[in-house]
Amino acid sequence: MADLPHVIDVTTETFETDVLQRSLQTPVLVDFWATWCGPCKSLGPVLEKLAGEYGGAFVLAKVDVDKEQQVAAAFQIRSVPTVFLLVGGQPVDAFQGALPEGQLRQFLQQHGIEPLAGAGNDAGPAESAPADPHAEVVRLRHAVQAEPDKDELRLDLALALLRTGAAAEAEQLLDALPANLATDERTVRARARLGFAALLKDAPPAAVLEQALAADPGDLKARHLLAVHHLVGGDAAAGLEQLIEMLRRDRNHEDGLARKTLIDAFRIVEDEDLVGQYRRKMASLLF
Repeated sequence: MADLPHVIDVTTETFETDVLQRSLQTPVLVDFWATWCGPCKSLGPVLEKLAGEYGGAFVLAKVDVDKEQQVAAAFQIRSVPTVFLLVGGQPVDAFQGALPEGQLRQFLQQHGIEPLAGAGNDAGPAESAPADPHAEVVRLRHAVQAEPDKDELRLDLALALLRTGAAAEAEQLLDALPANLATDERTVRARARLGFAALLKDAPPAAVLEQALAADPGDLKARHLLAVHHLVGGDAAAGLEQLIEMLRRDRNHEDGLARKTLIDAFRIVEDEDLVGQYRRKMASLLF
């Protein structure tokens, strides 16, 4: 695969480094295939095309099940092609069979995987938060009133509401979106943000949590909630830093809560450089 920089052939010996450790920094799509498999011959080229088009947003790792039976057995592969997505050192989703390109793109999008900026012609401009989210809510309310049938405006309003902390109204708007927008990348990320917002339902304000940490830096519950406050409030760097500090102090706290929250946070943070930076920090602490 020398001519395909984001596609690698994986063996039992290289699986730990090329897949598990690599997935701590970049999502890895593992394609279990065989030379005799007809559907594999149609799926493989499409996956390789997308790996090139996405420009490093994910790595495609190919495993020949006949040659690498130990890896195939570990993943309980019973038919090919079977494709696993690994993030943070763990499988997070999978599918079997030769999906068409459109469904493959949707599968990637559902997990927040989009072409990196400049990697392909389809890569759109990065979404940016307005300087004043409250003013944006007012503007979008007027826009929705003027064009009540334009569902894209309702999605924009839901996103703006989330930035102001109005999670309940945002969730109502998201629930009412038509099917074509329900799988939109922004909707998927908004749903993930709602999950974080739910954690703060009965949580103390950020200022109180900061005081608690000043008194006891080892209060990991307070540190976790403060990180979520930062993430929901739009300060991704501060939130990720709190989670890294939490991981540094006790990686096993509440069954790996810091690591799990970091992985969830990586799905909603839109700054790819920042995500890459903190994936590397997480990896350095775990290995």
